[in-house]
Amino acid sequence: MTTSATTPLTQDELKTLVGQAALQYVTPGTIVGVGTGSTVNKFIDALASMKAQIKGAVSSSEASTQRLKALGIEVFDANTVAELGVYIDGADEIDGQGHMVKGGGAALTREKIVAAQSKQFVCIVDDSKLVDALGKFPLPVEVIPMAAQRISAQFAAMGGQATLRLKDGQPLVTDNGQHILDVRGLHITDPLAFESQVNQWPGVVTVGVFAFQKATVCLMGTPGGVKTFKY
Repeated sequence: MTTSATTPLTQDELKTLVGQAALQYVTPGTIVGVGTGSTVNKFIDALASMKAQIKGAVSSSEASTQRLKALGIEVFDANTVAELGVYIDGADEIDGQGHMVKGGGAALTREKIVAAQSKQFVCIVDDSKLVDALGKFPLPVEVIPMAAQRISAQFAAMGGQATLRLKDGQPLVTDNGQHILDVRGLHITDPLAFESQVNQWPGVVTVGVFAFQKATVCLMGTPGGVKTFKY
């Protein structure tokens, strides 16, 4: 993809660039871990160009599974695959150490599961997602519905404002049958400690801080092209 010096790339074009760049991390003959979201959709579309060279994919959401299958890529149950060489996914935020906030697409729990199953996590984002400290983007937390009010109170005690995510006026239901709280007002300076703390609260399925399953590589779309960061 080329552009003139006076025509900046759109966000959609940046997503296409990093989606295509991620193909270099796909090893022929293997099963690929695939995330969820608009940037990952660009990767899935690019992956279709080499579908004959891979065995298939393990997907982190029903939406990605449908897209993969529609393009003729076999999707495997995670329980049938011992380990994945690489997991490729986007992020809502990423800091300079590869810690991320994820879950804007409500697939954070399955994303974290597939990330934990993979030797390498390649994060694909545009440069608007880079932050000095996590927390600017509302933090998604998947919760068991009966615990939502108490968990909201626990976030309030640390200065956060949790709201139940809605869809068509009703609580959004995840692929796992649970709800999502989006928490604003946080400034997460120690992502590892924060993730560990919140994941221990009864009723939390997964918090959308990815510090233990952080990125090992980030492919970042910028006006100057794709930049690679390794952590």
